[in-house]
Amino acid sequence: MEWPASLDEYEKLVIRMNTPRVVIDNAVCPTATLVKVDSARKHEILLEAVQVLTDLNLCINKAYISSDGRWFMDVFHVTDQNGNKLTDESVISYIEQSLATGNTLRCNDFKGLTALELTGTDRQGLLSEVFAVLADLQCNVVEAKVWTHNGRIASLIYVKDEDSGSAIEDTHKINRIEARLRNVLKGDNDIHSAKTAVSMAITHTERRLHQMMFADRDYERKAPNSVESHLPFVSVQDWSERGYSVVNVKCNDRAKLLFDIVCTLTDMEYVVFHATVDTDGEQAYQEFYIRHADGSPISSEAERQRVIQCLQAAIERRASEGIRLELCTADRRGLLSDVTRTFRENGLSVTRAEVSTSGKMAENVFYVTDAAGHPADSKIIEAVQQRIGLGSLKVKEPSMFRKASTARETNGGAGLFSLGSLVKRNLFNLGLIRSCS
Repeated sequence: MEWPASLDEYEKLVIRMNTPRVVIDNAVCPTATLVKVDSARKHEILLEAVQVLTDLNLCINKAYISSDGRWFMDVFHVTDQNGNKLTDESVISYIEQSLATGNTLRCNDFKGLTALELTGTDRQGLLSEVFAVLADLQCNVVEAKVWTHNGRIASLIYVKDEDSGSAIEDTHKINRIEARLRNVLKGDNDIHSAKTAVSMAITHTERRLHQMMFADRDYERKAPNSVESHLPFVSVQDWSERGYSVVNVKCNDRAKLLFDIVCTLTDMEYVVFHATVDTDGEQAYQEFYIRHADGSPISSEAERQRVIQCLQAAIERRASEGIRLELCTADRRGLLSDVTRTFRENGLSVTRAEVSTSGKMAENVFYVTDAAGHPADSKIIEAVQQRIGLGSLKVKEPSMFRKASTARETNGGAGLFSLGSLVKRNLFNLGLIRSCS
């Protein structure tokens, strides 16, 4: 390791002592790879660890998290998307290096690109209008993610200038892009809350989308056809003897669920001291012991309700309804504008989208419903496929749940949401915390 010339020997020693220790073990558990992280506690360390694993599209079947004073310990049970242990040495090496160094952003992916941040009221055809403006202003979309929730939309779009092939540096052009996109987002009924921003900064896309929707207060809004009974179960209880607030979550399991919850708690400035994650088929059970950054627990009923609302929104944002359409075709100017216009002309609404390019190919995923938010008619989907190209646009069943889950080691679910039940049992058995009796 090369040290900066400004560091003295004591500072080098402190860095060595605080460097996370990462162990990846395929021998202990028959159904999953164990990723163990021991580290000195620092701000956002749990989010960094979860982010590394979820960015690789790994499934976290179980997790045990604990901190004792200044030390932090994690154990993650992970598999690939097919429920298999990790055997690819390059993936294992990447995990070890990323967790040890705290380097969780793939910076090279976004060099030379301009980030466009958009929030506003969702409506049918909005995405088509956004991509049409970008095509008209000669902006090539390299990557984009779009989320909708409670009638709101947030999008982070990475573009480059069509002429230069790099980030847009012309101030006049940036101002023009912002102005035109803001007009599109405002439409006829969102004069005050529609927002656009242009940034050269590198950020974690999905964390930024959570932050944008949180700032837009989507958790307070309700879509016209939302049903309270379908909301994920979230509870917040006090454990006054230990000075913690205990957050329990029970919901359908899906990819990146733990990331979404930890990201939201972190951005709301809560610190997770202990936690456990467990899955049972399609159900996920998560429990977190949290405090404010100043060490105090949740102090009021209003704050408790806000935490519940925000976590329910974080869980729902990615769990978009609709038919999954996968587009793989040669990339070209105006492709996204043409495809989303075809959706609009056939009465389809995009509830979530992931856009990416690889070389000269476009690899895009869209979740679509009809204009009322109901499942789209199969005949309409077939017509859209015929127009875009049967070989390019494929219908895929949304797979929000894991294909393979390990059986839970606990019996039944009756006691999962009693105060501290899951954390105290599992972490004590692992020797990560002392008895509280």
